[in-house]
Amino acid sequence: MSQEVVSVKTEPFDGQKPGTSGLRKNVSVFQQKHYTENFVQSILSCIGPRIKDCTLVVGGDGRFFCKPAAETIIRMCAANGVGKVIVGKDAIFSTPAISVVIRKYNLVGGIILTASHNPGGPNADFGIKFNTSNGGPAPDDVTNSIFEFSKSISEYFIVPGLSVDISTVGVQNFDVSGRKFVVEVVDPVTDYVALMKELFDFDALKDLIKGNGEKSGFKILIDSLSGVTGPYVQRIFVDLLGASPDNVRNVIPLEDFGGKHPDPNLTYAADLVNAMKEGDYNLGAAFDGDGDRNMILGSKGFFVNPSDSLAVLADNLECIPSYKNKVTGYARSMPTSAALDRVGESRKIKVYETPTGWKYFGNLMDAEKITICGEESFGTGSNHIREKDGIWAVLAWLSVVSSHQSSLEDIFKKHWEKYGRNYFTRYDYENCDADKCRQMLEEFESKVLSSSFIGKKYQSSSGKTYVVKLADNFNYADPVDGSIASKQGFRIIFEDGSRYVVRLSGTGSSGATVRVYVESYESSQILEDPQVMLGSLVNIALETLRLREYTGREEPTVIT
Repeated sequence: MSQEVVSVKTEPFDGQKPGTSGLRKNVSVFQQKHYTENFVQSILSCIGPRIKDCTLVVGGDGRFFCKPAAETIIRMCAANGVGKVIVGKDAIFSTPAISVVIRKYNLVGGIILTASHNPGGPNADFGIKFNTSNGGPAPDDVTNSIFEFSKSISEYFIVPGLSVDISTVGVQNFDVSGRKFVVEVVDPVTDYVALMKELFDFDALKDLIKGNGEKSGFKILIDSLSGVTGPYVQRIFVDLLGASPDNVRNVIPLEDFGGKHPDPNLTYAADLVNAMKEGDYNLGAAFDGDGDRNMILGSKGFFVNPSDSLAVLADNLECIPSYKNKVTGYARSMPTSAALDRVGESRKIKVYETPTGWKYFGNLMDAEKITICGEESFGTGSNHIREKDGIWAVLAWLSVVSSHQSSLEDIFKKHWEKYGRNYFTRYDYENCDADKCRQMLEEFESKVLSSSFIGKKYQSSSGKTYVVKLADNFNYADPVDGSIASKQGFRIIFEDGSRYVVRLSGTGSSGATVRVYVESYESSQILEDPQVMLGSLVNIALETLRLREYTGREEPTVIT
């Protein structure tokens, strides 16, 4: 029986502008009549002529509203001329795995249902983002087109009678107005695991985890925080690498992430941190809701700062056979510490500094300018896909440990002894009043971008003097296509290389999140407490910003 396409009249909604990684709002916003459909139609229309008979992949992190949203998207794909939709069973698909599928099958793109590290549930957040044919987040020109279309949309197209079963793996064929339309429900883990087995020596990693002969096993503890990585963790670390089922936690994806905040940091993954401190584990890891972010811990809760994680992995990529002699360059987001720069200088490998947002790494990877990249916001990845990849980062770390036959702590100590240490911290002030934050940054901009600010001296409590060398609002010129990203965050850089960065985050669903990043380089004092080492510089940043006065916050929501 042929299904008919229906045109539904609609009107634009304000504010459907994709942020750093898609559109994120409270679930109740997406549940408004026509709201989700409007945004999805904007995506599909902006694909253009290539949409005819193309294949798209759809899936998400399993949070509340994923399944109904996926079913709506499939019906709209059918109406808009898409030939086939690949969807994860029960609408489950990690963000890295969707990138794998897009690249493996040369798809036009994919629609990802996630609000990443934001909370989930009926009263929490939901999100939709579009990844393009390279497997990465849509670049600025595409998201701008989507937003412009959303501002004038007057109708969307859907096949309301299309009944799709996304709970069973298999192929379903439909007749849509005399045209064939296919939905293939797949195991979302299979293609991702196949790629990981190509990149990493699973036999060596299995020997590391299980141990052999006189050598005891390397004990891991991995927490999926009830997000999408659970099935991937179970398949890779338990089924293939031989870890005990007791060494993985929260591996069943839940619509509300078990009532917790699926953000892998010291605050929201406190249960893992405490278990590592109290147990005899060698490596701990946690992932966010959609599986692209990671937090790494060593024995007794040794915290691996994401900036340092990127630098040390970059310095040890030869420990992974598939990357040996294939490193073309490194990249980091602007707020990420300069620890990577020191590795690049030593190895004579170029380091690119980009704005926050993984999409800015995509062009560099496609042009084969970089091999590994990362962000201080717990994002690490390589050119194997065009997304950050939490599980990849853990496998990379296990490969480094296996090669060095050493603990994480010892690996870092040797790295700092060689390069010195870029002490780094980030203060997050979440859900602040947006208007007051804008006023705060306007005043801050007028202060720090004035000519009189250069040369200004600040005294620390330890007697150290900080002299302002540079103050700007970071602009980025893409070395591949020449596109410009302006006003990406304020940088205050001192003569000794210390600095702080201030920017508003684009990943929240409401209010404003102010992020303050503080960094100081030390060549010899490498084993001190970062918060102690950076305390004076943090206070200088907060006082110059007048953050406490504008936000009313005495303490940050999260300290990294």
